[in-house]
Amino acid sequence: MNDQINTDDGEHTIQYTDAEGNIQTVQFVIDPTQTDTSKVVEFLEYPDDSKVDNSVRYSATLTLAGSTTLSPKEISVVAPEPPYSILSFLFGQEWRPDSMKLYGILPMIISSILVTICALLIGVPIGVLTGVYLAELAPPRVARVLRPLTELLAGIPSVVFGFIGLMVIVPFIQNTFQIATGTSALAASIVLGIMILPTVISMTETSLRAVPSFYKEGSLALGATQIQTIFKVQIRAAKSGILTGIVLGIGRAMGETMAVILVAGNSPQIPGSILDSVRTLTATIALEMGYASGRHSEMLFAIGIVLFVFIFILNVVVLAINKREAK
Repeated sequence: MNDQINTDDGEHTIQYTDAEGNIQTVQFVIDPTQTDTSKVVEFLEYPDDSKVDNSVRYSATLTLAGSTTLSPKEISVVAPEPPYSILSFLFGQEWRPDSMKLYGILPMIISSILVTICALLIGVPIGVLTGVYLAELAPPRVARVLRPLTELLAGIPSVVFGFIGLMVIVPFIQNTFQIATGTSALAASIVLGIMILPTVISMTETSLRAVPSFYKEGSLALGATQIQTIFKVQIRAAKSGILTGIVLGIGRAMGETMAVILVAGNSPQIPGSILDSVRTLTATIALEMGYASGRHSEMLFAIGIVLFVFIFILNVVVLAINKREAK
């Protein structure tokens, strides 16, 4: 909270609206005998309803705004920010760290989940079917070409995916849907869907090849076709490995940063449709960490903790799936 006041002696009061929408009051005194930029003022107390321990003393640096013979000297008062609850952080719908000191990350959480789910809807069917083709259907000559291409796709830097998305996918979306800009959740989903393909393909192929041959032989001996054997027998037997690949793809999509920054639009808002501009959790950290300070920086670290919790939950899911299938 910033304000400007004259440097006259005595007690001053500033009112402001906190993150909860409540009007708060800060009281302080100024000694006008010094007006240098290093002058520090100590707050007397916060009001009782601010949930701040009044025994703690708060201070703020005063900077000289300038004066002339025709105007009084003024100083800029920077008041400490009020406490911010974890509920306001997780479920707040506005992220305005600079102007209003609002740190709600719900729009970024929803955007991250939306982009990840749409990326899975694009990447998982293609990845699983490609893995099935390489493991069971592809002629050796075709497989020798597709496997290196899949490995090459896995080695491409994410910023290259983002650049290709910006040059190809974004204009395509803009022209197809006749919208102002193609940078959107859809563009980010398509790019991420392509990026998770190598993981899903390799895990699907490896899992299918690990299925004992008697599953396939027994199914074919009973009169099932090759396609029926693949989808009703082999995939079911390999579902643990395939699900592991899908979960790893979720982790890749949720943790991706550079490609998303280039194509998502980076507007911290709750998306109304898949064509809206969005900003993910990782993009927020990357875009703002370079200049953030104070509570703003702390909130970005908190976003990192939220991401860590999401990835930790995914890892627990993978372990649970593998443990269940091992029984």
